[in-house]
This record gives sequence, structure tokens and C-alpha cells, in this order.
Amino acid sequence: MADADRDRWDSRHAAAVAAGADGIAPPDALRGRTELLPPGGRALDVACGRGAVAVWLAAQGFAVDAVDVSPVALDAGRRLAAREGVPVRWLLHDLDAGLPDAGTYDVVVCQRFRDPARYPELVARIAPGGLLVVTVLSEVGEGPGPFRAPAGELRAAFGALEVLHHVERDGEASIVARFSGSASTSARR
Repeated sequence: MADADRDRWDSRHAAAVAAGADGIAPPDALRGRTELLPPGGRALDVACGRGAVAVWLAAQGFAVDAVDVSPVALDAGRRLAAREGVPVRWLLHDLDAGLPDAGTYDVVVCQRFRDPARYPELVARIAPGGLLVVTVLSEVGEGPGPFRAPAGELRAAFGALEVLHHVERDGEASIVARFSGSASTSARR
């Protein structure tokens, strides 16, 4: 990621923190579906931003790794986790270089970060029986844009998993899928 991009994200996160935009929440695709979560284990929040989802997962009892490129966002996440009294491991990492390799997870969340080159890596990080939760901006109901997924992108990318929920509308696409442990080798790469 270019320094200008990192600076832009730092600025956006700093403005949100200054406006008091902090709190915890489940991933958008799991709202009303939290019963799909496994009973515990490890969780990965990719492009975690200020940590709302990472801290929520930790409050549910998961051991959470939260990854983002913005030091400002990670600092806000640390403060949020401290306020909520939960541990989270915060990882400063440029996702343009791929996901950090820290084994597999029982829950992998990627919300509002779209890089189709990372999709196979997301699948590879899911432990057998684990849950993948992805929400991206979509062209469906909104029109094309450089950061928007075309119709069907998530189902095509993650269709080898057991799809529990999938929706595309109003400029967003979400998928919740479980890795049964029997996905093809190519789907896990």
C-alpha cells in the first residue's frame, strides 16, 4: 500500500475517533445470525479498522487477531478493547502483501475490505467447522465503482464452502459460510 493510502486511512480513522465513533458490534452479515458462531476458539478480523468487530468477538470469548494497515485505527482498537476489558492481538500489516500467516481460525471476518486476490487466503485461514463472514461494497443496487464487487462475486469466490447466508442489495454484498473440512484443495489455496 502506498504511504498516501495509509495516510488517508489514518486521517479517516482519526476523524472518526474525534467524532466519538467507537463501540462494539457484530459483523454486519452476522446481525440476527449470531447463533451461527462456533462456541469459541480463535478469530481473525481482516482490515479491522478501529476494532468494533474484533472487540465484539473477544467479548464473545474468542482469542482475536485483528489486522489493519492503519496505526491510528489499531491504537483506537487498543483503547476500545481496554475499555471493554477484553484482550485482542493487534497486528499492523499491509494486506497488499497478503494475510499474515498465523495458522487457522474458527471465525474469519472481513468487513468493508475487498481484494479478490485475498479471497483464497481467507478460505485457507478457516479451520474445519469454522465460519467465514465477508461484507463488501457491491454494484448491486448501486452501480459500478472501483471498490464495488460485481454481482455474484462472493458466491463465486466462496461457493465451495457451505453457504449459510448470502445477500446482494443496496450497494452491499455479504456471505456467511462454513468450511466443512471437505472443500477441494483448490478452494483452500
